Parts: sequence; structure tokens; C-alpha cells
Amino acid sequence: MPSAPYGSWYSPITSAFIVGGTVGLSHPRLDGPDVYWLEARPAEAGRCVIVRRRGEGTVADVLPAPWSALSKVHEMGGGAYTVAEGLVYFVHAADQRIYRLQPGDTPQPLTAAMGDVRYADLTVSPDRRWLYAVQEEHPGAGGEALNRLVRIAVDTGAVQVLHQGRDFYACPRPHPQGDRLAWLCWDHPNMPWDGCELWLAEIGSHGLGSAGKIAGGAEEAIVQPEWSPDGILYFMSDRSGWWNLYRQEPARARPVLVMAAECARPAWVFGMSSYAFLDADRVLLAYCQQGLWRLGLLTLIGQAFTPLETPYSEVEFVAADGGRAVFVGAAPDRAPAVVEWGAGQCRELRRSLQVELDPGYLARPQPISFASLEGETAHGFYYPPVNRDYRAAPDERPPLRVLSHGGPTSAASTALNLAIQYWTSRGFAVLDVNYGGSSGYGRAYRQRLDGRWGVVDVADCVHGARWLVAQGLADGERLIIRGGSAGGYTTLAALAFTDTFRAGASYYGISDLELLARDTHKFESRYLERLVGPYPEAREVYRQRSPIHFAERLSCPVIFFQGLQDRIVPPNQAEGMVAALRARGIPVAYLSFTEEGHGFKRGDTIRRCLEGELYFYSRIFGFPLVEAVEPVAIENLA
Repeated sequence: MPSAPYGSWYSPITSAFIVGGTVGLSHPRLDGPDVYWLEARPAEAGRCVIVRRRGEGTVADVLPAPWSALSKVHEMGGGAYTVAEGLVYFVHAADQRIYRLQPGDTPQPLTAAMGDVRYADLTVSPDRRWLYAVQEEHPGAGGEALNRLVRIAVDTGAVQVLHQGRDFYACPRPHPQGDRLAWLCWDHPNMPWDGCELWLAEIGSHGLGSAGKIAGGAEEAIVQPEWSPDGILYFMSDRSGWWNLYRQEPARARPVLVMAAECARPAWVFGMSSYAFLDADRVLLAYCQQGLWRLGLLTLIGQAFTPLETPYSEVEFVAADGGRAVFVGAAPDRAPAVVEWGAGQCRELRRSLQVELDPGYLARPQPISFASLEGETAHGFYYPPVNRDYRAAPDERPPLRVLSHGGPTSAASTALNLAIQYWTSRGFAVLDVNYGGSSGYGRAYRQRLDGRWGVVDVADCVHGARWLVAQGLADGERLIIRGGSAGGYTTLAALAFTDTFRAGASYYGISDLELLARDTHKFESRYLERLVGPYPEAREVYRQRSPIHFAERLSCPVIFFQGLQDRIVPPNQAEGMVAALRARGIPVAYLSFTEEGHGFKRGDTIRRCLEGELYFYSRIFGFPLVEAVEPVAIENLA
């Protein structure tokens, strides 16, 4: 085994392999014997394709090129297709209209072209006459988008507004008999995981009848209302401090399963699901403890709960029908896959990665916990450098990439992630931090970030890096922090307000909180009121926590990546920071991408970013590259 400096190891996990060999998998659906799911394909410029697996086992694309099923409601999307008795309905990425598709035919428009009107969270009514959805209309000229609860007649395409006047809607769910409708709604400044309401109404041919709130509020977050096959309404609530399952009864909602575990995820996108009814008495339920997801079987009669043995530590998008279920599952040694569950057995129908990887190049995440700000405990997953073909000198410690995830109310995943293995197989250690504010550890842990964004998250990343250095697992002179979106803000704040890191990478990151408060999309337009404070009353706090105003404190190189169509974090956020670093003579690189928005989807962009970041660190830290990568222009490098 040859000796080579960390960072310079050759790895078969190349950027071309990552882009060409992987697809994103989400939103599996059951329709009789058939299974449908959504594939996001970087090799096809991020096109989202509906795929069907027939009962006899044949798999084929349902949605032909160039069609793409992608909703832009809330700019985050989700719930972009549904299927009933072989008929598919989907939102087309290009025009945001709903189309009807009989597999094998050409998609036909259902909704009319009427300006910038978008749809999400599609649900077919039990009698197949209606398509329920969330509608978002953008009036233009800088006005705020209007969100509504609607239904569309599947024979004429006529759109009927069912409810409006609230800032946001989600999860329209009709009763199995079609005479009642449940949904979620909430208002500024809340995000749905802060507080939202569950409403219930009678519904007939003319629309909604009597309606009212039955659960939730400003400080209670409701997730995923669902009707059981026998017509009882269930939902997740975090009123106990954990997202647990409740059942609505005539007088009140009653907990069905009480456990110190998160049985839901924050509703960043539509169509998320963590439980589903196998039948009227059995529920397949995903739950998270200490950042790890598992599956369990809940029997409603007697309320017996049995954890299930599966190979997966990540489980999401659970759907079920007729005693069988599907979900997307993953693990440290398993790329995400569409999994069918039945009779206690799991069968993978489609893997996001078709090639088997040699385990000699794979690093497994190790859960760690460490003391942080004011003695509070923070969490993360540590990945050591692993490559069966190389070793480093005994006295060398690896460079460490600290990852600050986006959201910030999101979480680090233990799923096999080639974008992490790309680095560990080249000799980098990685720390994926679940800083305070992350989901998966209960409501109180999520609320650690309230009023302290840019403080708690930064401290947790800093303390995690220092803890690994103290354990001899990382080189204190080669600490890197990397993040995207909200994680990009944490990255830039850590670089501006601490002296722990020696380099950074910001992907569409936030540098000016004031600018974000004044110029972003509706869904997150008042998110910062809880994370930072009311604006403009707390303007000075915004300024004090904005890295753009403290560029003179930056003393290490930074590389920026930015999509020029990004409406969530506009390009001027990155460009202002680049200009400040350029003026101060600090090494800086800036890569912008004309056809990308928030979150990169195109294969050529993903490849360029991986290689560009590696090249940047090789020049900053002075280690050789054993593979040919396209250089990045680094200003002030001398």
C-alpha cells in the first residue's frame, strides 16, 4: 500500500461516475399491482421522470422526454404527480400546468395556461372526478404570491377554489367516502414545523360546507393528515415535544403511539410521508432516534408497536395499499432505493446507483456527540478517510471538511452519499453536523436555533471540528467548512466570526440577512423572524450577523458556487461577498451557472462543482492531484 498525502489519493468514485451513475428517487406510489416513482436524472439536465414497474416486473419510463414532473410551489415543490387506476396526473416543470397522461400516450393539458400559476400536492378524489391540489398564483410586479386550496374537474379542467385567505395550504386529503376534506394551513411568520393548523370541512358538488380547525396552532406543528381505510382521521403532532401519531375522535385528538422519537420530518416539500395504512388495523411507520431512521409496525387494536429489522437507516416517502408498502430506503452502505415491503420482507425495485461499490473505498458514518455552546450537546456523523489503495504518513492528520446542512431545519443523512465518499476516498475526513435547529431530535432541539441563527449553528460546527482535532482525527491547520443555502450562511458566518477554519466553500449561501429578509420568495420571506428577530425592528441584529459586513475579519480562502436563476438566494448575495474578498486581497474563486436555480440539478454543474472544489483545496493546501480536473480561476492566490 503506497504512502501518499491525504487529499491526493486516487479514487474510482469520480465526478463523472457520480453524475452518470446516479439518479434521485422519491415519491413512490402504489396503483393496484403497479408501483410508480419519480427519478431526478442529472445526466438529463435534472429532468424528473415518472417511472412505472408493472406487476409482472417490467420497468419503463411513463413520462417521455422532454417532459418533466416538477412543481415550483414554494420554490421547493413536491407532490408533483399522482396516479389512480392507471391514469397519471402531473405538473410539468416548464409551464407548471397540470397534465393528464395515459401511459403510452402523449400528455394532455388539464389546466389552462393562465399566467404564472403553479400546482402541487396532487390528490385524486375517491370517485375519480376531482383532483385536489394547492394552487399558487404569482401576480407579478413584485406582489406576494397567493396560495389557495383548489380542486380541478378531471373531465373539463375547471378549477374550483375551495379555500383561500390563509398564507399557506398543504395536504388536501379527502375522506374515503368523499364527503369530507382535511387540510393543513398556516400563516406568516410561521413555517409549517413551527406551527400550523389542521382543518376539516364537509364537501359537496358546490364546494366546502361547514369548516373549522380541529388541531394545531401557532406553537403546535401538524404533519401528514391521513384517513384510515375505515374513515378515521390520523395525523402527526409535536404537542408532546416529539412528532407522534394521533387519532381524531369526536371530542378530542388522542395519541396513538407515544415515544421519544420523531415520526415525521419538517415539511420543506409537499408529498412527504412517514406512515401509511396497510389496512384498517395496521400502520407502517418510520421513526427517528438520534438521527437514525427505522421502520415499525403499529397495530391499532391494542396499540402494539413492533420495530422491524431492515437494513435501512434512512426511510422516507412511505406509501401503502392492500397490505403491501413502498418507501425510499438507504443506509451507509446502500444508496437510496425504491423498496417494496410485504409479509415482513423488503425487496429493492430500483436503486439510485446501479453499480456495486467496493467497500474498500467507502467510509461509514460514526455518530458523535460533543459539548458546544453553554454546555449544550450537539450531534453529527464523522466519516474517516478510507481508500484501500493508500495510507498516509503516520504523523499526518487528514484535512477535515465540516458540512453545515441547509434548511436550517433539516438534518444530516446516513444514506450512502457519493458526494461525501468522493472526498473520504481521496483522503479527507468529513463531519456532517446536526447542529442545534436540526430535525430528528425533538421540538426543543429544533428550537435551539430560535433567535440564535448564526450563533448556535456556528458554535456547533466549530466545537465539532475542535473535538475531532483533540481526538487526533483531523489536522487543525486544514479545517474546511462547506454548506449550501442556509448551510452556506453558517459557513460564511463561521469564516467571518471565528478563526477555526482555514478554507470554505459556499454553495448559493446567504451573506446578507437583511437582503434575504427583503428579497426572497414567499415561503421563507418571514422565516428569519423566528431565527433572528422581527425586521426591521431587529435590523441591527441582522447587520451584526451578516458576514457581508465583516469581510475584513475573513482571513482564509473561499470558493463560491451560484445559480444565476436562484430566486431563494439571489446571485447578489454571493457576488457582494466575492467583491469584498477580492478587494481585501484574499484568495477567492467564483463559479456561476446560467441555467441553475437554488440547488443544482444538472450533471455538468455537479461535476464542475466537485472538481472545482477539489482543485481549489489542492492549490490552497498544496497537495498534488493525481487526476486531471479543469482548473478554477483563483484570484489573489499569490
